[in-house]
Amino acid sequence: MKITQQISQLNALSPLDGRYAAKGLVLRETLSEAAFMAHRVEVEIAWLIELSDAGLPELTPFSAEGRATLKNLVDTFSEDDAARIKEIEKTTNHDVKAVEYWLKEQVAGNAELAAAAEFIHFACTSEDINNTAHALMLTRARADFITPSLRQLYEQLRSLAHQFAEQPMLSRTHGQPASPTTLGKEFANVAARLNHAIAAIEAVQPLAKMNGATGNYNAHLAAYPEVDWTAFSAGVLSNLGLTQNPYSIQIEPHDWMAALFDAIARANTIILDLDRDIWGYISLGYFKQRLKEGEVGSSTMPHKVNPIDFENSEGNLGLANAMLRHLSEKLPISRWQRDLTDSTVLRNLGVALGYCAVAYDACLRGLGKLELNAAAIDEDIDNCWEVLAEPVQTVMRRYGLPQPYEQLKALTRGKGINREGLTEFITGLDLPSEPKARLLAMTPRSYIGLAAELARAI
Repeated sequence: MKITQQISQLNALSPLDGRYAAKGLVLRETLSEAAFMAHRVEVEIAWLIELSDAGLPELTPFSAEGRATLKNLVDTFSEDDAARIKEIEKTTNHDVKAVEYWLKEQVAGNAELAAAAEFIHFACTSEDINNTAHALMLTRARADFITPSLRQLYEQLRSLAHQFAEQPMLSRTHGQPASPTTLGKEFANVAARLNHAIAAIEAVQPLAKMNGATGNYNAHLAAYPEVDWTAFSAGVLSNLGLTQNPYSIQIEPHDWMAALFDAIARANTIILDLDRDIWGYISLGYFKQRLKEGEVGSSTMPHKVNPIDFENSEGNLGLANAMLRHLSEKLPISRWQRDLTDSTVLRNLGVALGYCAVAYDACLRGLGKLELNAAAIDEDIDNCWEVLAEPVQTVMRRYGLPQPYEQLKALTRGKGINREGLTEFITGLDLPSEPKARLLAMTPRSYIGLAAELARAI
C-alpha cells in the first residue's frame, strides 16, 4: 500500500491524529507545534516590551502604536506564521532562532520597531523562551482542559451518588460477599477521591526562569550592570501570570512539571480504578447499557453489549500515565548545566494529555449509558444472609456472650446461611429483647450503616 504525504485519519501514525483526532482539538490550540511557536512569540514580545520600559539609554519606551503592533503579532498568530518560522528553521536549524528572525521580519517595515530589532531576544538563551512558553502552555491546558474535564467527571459521579444513594448493594472484599453498601456510596467514594486529586493538580505552582545561559544573568550584567535583572525577570514572568524560579541551570529544573504530571497521573489512576469496577458491575448484571442503533458488540455473537467505553478509557489512561510518568521521571534530570534530552521529551506534552482527553471522554460516555438493573442487584443482596454474621457477632461481643466470632464462623464460613437459619440462631441467643428484636428485623438490604447518608452528603 502506498501512503501519501498528506496526513489523514487513515494514515496517521498516532491514533491521536487519526481515530481520535476530534478528541484533541482543544489541546491542539495549546500544545501543538504551532501553539508552541505562538507561545514563544508571546514570551519574546513580553520581554521586548518590558525592556523598552526599563529605562535603558539605547531603548526608549515604545509608543502606543508600537505596542499595539507587537501585541497584534501574538493575537493574530496563525498556522501560516508557524509555517514561515518552520521555513526559516530549515536554514537556522534552530527553532528559537527562527522565531527571533521571524519577529525581525515582522517589524522590518516599522521604523520604530525596526530600530529596536536587536533587542529582540536580548540576553536570552533559548531555554528562557522555551521554559516560559511551556509554563504558559501547561498552565492554560490545565485551566482550559484538565481541570474542567476532571470536574465534569466529578459532577457526573456526584450526580450518580445522589441518584443511587439508597440503592443497597452487596459489597465484595477479595471478591467475596462483604458488608453491604449502597451503589450511591460507591460512586461517592470515587467522587471524593477525584475531588482531592483535582485539588492537588490545581495546587501545583508553575515556575519559569529568564536568567540566561546558566542561570546567572551573565550576559545581562555584561551589557547593563546597573539593572536589577533578577527583579526585572521576575516582573516579566509575573505579568505573564507565572512565578519566578530564581535558581536554575540553563534550564528550569522542571520539578514543578513533574509534580503536575504526577498529580494528573494520580487522578487518572482513580478513574482507571473506576473503569475496572464499573466493568465488573456490568459483568455482574448490576448495570445495563443504553443501546445505540446500528452498533454491534461482536462480529459473531449478536447478543453482546460490551463495556467498550470503560475499556477504551482504561487503555488510554494506561498510555497517558506511561507518558506522564516518563515525563515526571526524566524532565528533572539534566547532565551538568544543560542537555537536550528534555527538549525532545517536552514535545510530547500533547501526546500525554491527548490520551487523557480520549480517556476522560470515553469514561463520561460510558457513565452516561448506564442503566440500573435493579432486579439483578437486589437479587444478589437478598440471597446473601451470611453478611449479617458481622452484626450478630458484634452485638454478641457487646453483651459478653461466649466466643461470638467463632460461633458465627462455624455457622456461616464458606457455606452461607438462609434467613431461617440465621433467625433460629439469633432466637436462641441470651440477649436483651431490644437488641435481639433489632437483629431479627435486620436484612442484608437494611444493613448498610451510614452509606446512604454519606452518598447524599458528597
